[in-house]
Amino acid sequence: MAALKDFLPVLIFFAVYKATDIYIATAVLIATVAAQVAFQWFRHRHVPKVQLLTLALLLVFGGATLLFRDPLFIQWKPTVLQWIMAGAFLASHFIGDKVIIQRLAGKQMNMPQSTWSRLNLAWVAFFVFSGALNIYVAKNFDENTWVNFKMFGLMGLMLIFIVAQGIVLSRYIKEPDEA
Repeated sequence: MAALKDFLPVLIFFAVYKATDIYIATAVLIATVAAQVAFQWFRHRHVPKVQLLTLALLLVFGGATLLFRDPLFIQWKPTVLQWIMAGAFLASHFIGDKVIIQRLAGKQMNMPQSTWSRLNLAWVAFFVFSGALNIYVAKNFDENTWVNFKMFGLMGLMLIFIVAQGIVLSRYIKEPDEA
């Protein structure tokens, strides 16, 4: 359910873009994510940091897109978010006693510290790669191709990465009575 909630703004952005243009789609994306954050706050009195970061980046890059009428800003937003995530995952190797992925999934899996570290570094590499690929597509293809790539390419890459990771890590998943 959480994945669908995170996917919803991208789906709405895609649909609005196909019906109108990048500027209206960007405005709707900002409003959608702001509404999600507000709903999350009113319902749980807590908003995950990634959601707040996403909203902040949308306000900056989406706002710049609307203000300057230049879609390049909104095209950079996924890359900036992914590179910030890569930096955070990398920094977790040096800050604290657990890497980020271990903090997120440590209750569901029992793995040696070296495996947690490798998994965390795999996420760093994934975020760096997908961010760079986003910029490559934005710079070398037309706007419509970039929107399609954002919808299907980036989401597809994430899905493939998560499934492959799940297959490799399945031997470490704890049974419900162990968790």
